[in-house]
Amino acid sequence: MLLKLARQSLWNRRSTALLTVISLTISIALLLGIDHLRREAKQSFTSTLSGTDLIIGARSGSTNLLLYSVFRIGNATNNISWDSYQAIDTHSLVEWTIPLSLGDSHRGFRVLGTNDSYFEHYRYGKKQTLEFLQGKPFNGVYEAVIGSQVARKLGYQVGEEIIVSHGIGETDFAKHDDKPFTIVGILRPTGTPVDQTVHVSLAGIEAIHVDWQTGTRIPGQEISAEEALEHDLQPKNITACLVGLNSKMATFNMQRKINTYGGEALMAILPGVALSELWQMLGMVENTLLVISFLVLLATLVGMMTTLLASMKERQREMAILRAMGAHASYLFILVEMEIILLAALGVAGGFGLLSSALAISQPWLASEFGLFLSINPIGKDTLSIAGGIIGLAAVLGVIPALAAYRKALSEGLVAKT
Repeated sequence: MLLKLARQSLWNRRSTALLTVISLTISIALLLGIDHLRREAKQSFTSTLSGTDLIIGARSGSTNLLLYSVFRIGNATNNISWDSYQAIDTHSLVEWTIPLSLGDSHRGFRVLGTNDSYFEHYRYGKKQTLEFLQGKPFNGVYEAVIGSQVARKLGYQVGEEIIVSHGIGETDFAKHDDKPFTIVGILRPTGTPVDQTVHVSLAGIEAIHVDWQTGTRIPGQEISAEEALEHDLQPKNITACLVGLNSKMATFNMQRKINTYGGEALMAILPGVALSELWQMLGMVENTLLVISFLVLLATLVGMMTTLLASMKERQREMAILRAMGAHASYLFILVEMEIILLAALGVAGGFGLLSSALAISQPWLASEFGLFLSINPIGKDTLSIAGGIIGLAAVLGVIPALAAYRKALSEGLVAKT
């Protein structure tokens, strides 16, 4: 009975109620959207690397090593000598390694020198392997495999030639234009930094630097692409390497051996631990976004309460008639509370609907433009708690207009207005 009366009362004031529900829908969609984006970003962040037991680089900070080796952000403070890498690669506890050589770029995208082991052992997400959209892994010195974002943004196809630039700046001042690479493969989208990377062989990295020294071409020394192939193209050093061990039990043992390695100052980090540390550093931004969206929602709820409070004067006659028909004052309190809960529930349902629709429509665009693979289902383990909290908060704020209705005297509404 009360629910029916509350519904009919809202229907009689449907214009105001509709505007209130729309504002609530937008605010709740914003709050749920930020929470969904936070969860999806964390999932994408932690799934960038999978199945790797250790990341090894020159001794610096674990976050710095993680950023440049996995996310291609920043630069290494030092390199690993090829001899040290070979000692790691041939260690009895090591099953596989992936050498990484960074330092060059192509039109703003990082160029990564590596070998066949990259396509065989690199895993992301739930231990998913790299797959080719077109072509195959590189085999020759001047062959390249590009990520899906590189191919889409630059419009590249298999068979095209690209020029690698020295350094990582977006403006190409020092090009290795005498030694172009031919694209032989394009990887499927992964939602990881792999999509934004140009992959070439370690020998290719050496070949383009044969006639270079300290970042510039050696004056008077020009070695053609064909002549470079006659040189020793074995790397002298690499930037970092990913390591898979024979047994997970040996992880800490191997990490200690690397950290105390006598040949040079090296450091081994656990990817999961380093990712957690990095995510904790980003937690402040995450919390700030949540606080802002909560304040927007709170402002909307306060606005709803103010509207209801203002409407109490217009509803004096309605309340007085209900009292005259025998309704107790507490009946009016509950009626107003039910109206508020109904508005909040409609706002929550609208927020879910709006967010789901927006995700479904924008998902292909986000994937193609930004490499973001967002689920269209915004419901997470905390979503129901958030929805319940919103309705509960609305009910608490609704106490003020409900008390106003409770206190209205019977005589106030039945006295004829002049």
